[in-house]
Amino acid sequence: MWSTFGFFKQLKENEREKMLIWAEAQKEIASFDVDLETPLSATSLTAISSNKTTPMILYSHKDNKYDSNNLDPAVVNNPIKRAKLISQFNSEYKPLDIKFNGKLIQTVYYGNSPLINKLKYYPAILIIMLMLFIAAIYYFNKTAKSAEQNKLWAGMAKETAHQIGTPLSSLVGWTEILKTENVDQSYVVEMEKDITRLEMITERFSKVGSVPTLERKNLVTETIEAYDYLKNRSSKLINFDLKIPSEPIFVDLNTQLFSWTVENLVKNGIDAMRGKGDISVVVEATDRHALIYVTDTGKGIPKKYHKRIFTPGFTTKKRGWGLGLSLAKRIIEEYHNGKIKVLKSSPGKGTTFVISLKLASA
Repeated sequence: MWSTFGFFKQLKENEREKMLIWAEAQKEIASFDVDLETPLSATSLTAISSNKTTPMILYSHKDNKYDSNNLDPAVVNNPIKRAKLISQFNSEYKPLDIKFNGKLIQTVYYGNSPLINKLKYYPAILIIMLMLFIAAIYYFNKTAKSAEQNKLWAGMAKETAHQIGTPLSSLVGWTEILKTENVDQSYVVEMEKDITRLEMITERFSKVGSVPTLERKNLVTETIEAYDYLKNRSSKLINFDLKIPSEPIFVDLNTQLFSWTVENLVKNGIDAMRGKGDISVVVEATDRHALIYVTDTGKGIPKKYHKRIFTPGFTTKKRGWGLGLSLAKRIIEEYHNGKIKVLKSSPGKGTTFVISLKLASA
């Protein structure tokens, strides 16, 4: 950039010297007397004829007339455009006054040649290229860091699934023993439900980092199952409301991961309400998409955090890993090719998340 600036400055100086030579040649022509036998010098003729790049406006003081060289005559003949161009030329070079016998004959206004104008913007192009290069490096580092974090979370999830497997097998054995004992079998049934749930959670964690299998499922049925499980195991101070259509809505779904997403949204809502409030789950369909709305009456999310809350590690809670919503986003957008976002949120009034999934082909 520094070399370009020096080259640009040198070119301008050369342009000025070229115009001085041109002005001297113009002066010689103006003073030429056809009655004398002294011919014009070859240098003057060459200087006049060779300048085919420098744009200039010539003002004749005697005739009060404007002429031009290397410019569109229509521009020079327009007073407004001419005045604007003269002002531009004055900002680039000092006008040349051509005098003969001490009398001002012409004033020459001239500007940068097309080559100099192109060179003038070259440093700006270099800066833009440099900024793009820096942006590419930043994006690469950010992507590499994100990929490393994803590998870490996937590894932790698989290890968690492995660790849960041992006590889970033991619990299955104990329930079988309890079935033969003189205990209330309704307790055993509820324990089996929770064991089944733990098995599902284990399978969920084991699938993190791998591409899940999607099957054509009824979204209405899957939402009801996830909703009922959460409702039965949540505080009685939480008022649950489920609005679903009577007809089925089919989408390509991984049941376990979808229910995990719904659970994350509902549990976040319960935490935001501090265990007391209203949770609403609404399912509806458009021409091409199925929509699931999860609304709570919690403290709300500031607008500046609407996108950041899906970033791994980001949380507004005093205690939290910031993984729930990031996993939900990954499950919906990467695995199901859908969308999840904060639809609306008001401080002290609550938040509404919306999940959008493409309808399955018939």
